Amino acid sequence: MKKVVFVVFLLLNVAVYADNTPFNFLRNIASARAAGLGGSFASVIDDPSAVFYNPATLSTIESNNFSFSFTKHILDVNSGNLVYIHDFDNIGRLAGSASFTSYGSFDYYDSDGNKLPGSFSANDLMFGVSYTNTLDTNLYYGVTLKFAYLSLEKASTSAMAIDAGLIYLLPDGRSNLAFSILHAGTQLSTLEGRKENMPLDVRIGANHRLRGLPLLANINFHHLADKSKNFISKFRNFSLGGEIYLGRYLQLRVGYNNHIRSKIASTFDKGMTGFSGGLGIVLEDFNIDYGFSQYGDGANLHRLSVSTHL
Repeated sequence: MKKVVFVVFLLLNVAVYADNTPFNFLRNIASARAAGLGGSFASVIDDPSAVFYNPATLSTIESNNFSFSFTKHILDVNSGNLVYIHDFDNIGRLAGSASFTSYGSFDYYDSDGNKLPGSFSANDLMFGVSYTNTLDTNLYYGVTLKFAYLSLEKASTSAMAIDAGLIYLLPDGRSNLAFSILHAGTQLSTLEGRKENMPLDVRIGANHRLRGLPLLANINFHHLADKSKNFISKFRNFSLGGEIYLGRYLQLRVGYNNHIRSKIASTFDKGMTGFSGGLGIVLEDFNIDYGFSQYGDGANLHRLSVSTHL
């Protein structure tokens, strides 16, 4: 039984996060496009899934946009999320979001390793409501209130958290600056009596669309709230992403996440760990995105996202 529980918690931290908290699933990369850009997404506009990185980006997205993403993790672990955005009279622009992860089914074993009858599952869920509005010319703010829930066999834990962010669209129309604080909250109920911290994250991001070249360049600094040796070392947690347009309908992406690469144990062959890629197909009524990421030798994640204007 202990071996099985260990495997479950190992999977809970499959994204290679330093803090051992069951709520690390809130940090999972939210879409195929974000994965292709190495998770450098806090300043990306016109994409519903950007709400998971910075709720202020909702101000750049048209009403009635819908996005769904699916991720195939290792073994039987699967996850997905969705976002719907709508403008309400006398209220403003709101978004509803949800995410889930299923860790599959697990067998029972005794202390000697003998299989016992029955099985159990592990799952996590998140539901959020976001609001955005204008703070000043070209400057927007956004907040998300969310509820997180995780179940493991007969035990469960839950939490409430808030995301908050700002995004500034430079007058040149080619550059954006962003700042966000994610997963600031508290645990509501414990898992077998253990009090867990929330995976607080602070992000700073910028992007720029080059002149004369159809390339969107992104850089993000993240995990800035994590403990580190000194202030400068915090900025080793960065990600880079580039998105190039090949004609009207096709986008190619490449990304690099230094945090993911640096957290892979030295005993493993890092290979292309931290690097990612993907492509996007832009059609009249909807977009289709594919993203590929590597988290170590043999740990390859594939993501598929679809977004449309309803």
